[in-house]
Amino acid sequence: MSDHPHAFLALFLGVALAFPLLLLSVTWLWVRFFQSARPGPIKNATYECGLAPTGDSWIQFKAHYYLYAILFLIFDVEILFLLPFAVAFTGLSSGALITMLVFILLLAEGLVWAWARGHLEWK
Repeated sequence: MSDHPHAFLALFLGVALAFPLLLLSVTWLWVRFFQSARPGPIKNATYECGLAPTGDSWIQFKAHYYLYAILFLIFDVEILFLLPFAVAFTGLSSGALITMLVFILLLAEGLVWAWARGHLEWK
């Protein structure tokens, strides 16, 4: 390999650009030459569990359920960050303590914000 300090980075950048472009071009060639382009009413029909579609497909979902799921994920992942801190609490420096206090305060701020906006109330 070269003695230049940035030769590896240039090689890595070249591979990082060439690899996805190569895969995209192989995919394009495969679709162009091997996929049949014969659309028809049966091929373009909506398929839903083998049954013919009936009724309106536009159903309104309440975003409230998704908001509950997102809040659950945020506060569930919080435990993953707090557990190692709690295990190694006595052996950590004061900088780690301040960092975790900032983290906990940000999470508490998010909880207060969600509570104040009424996102935690079941409607």
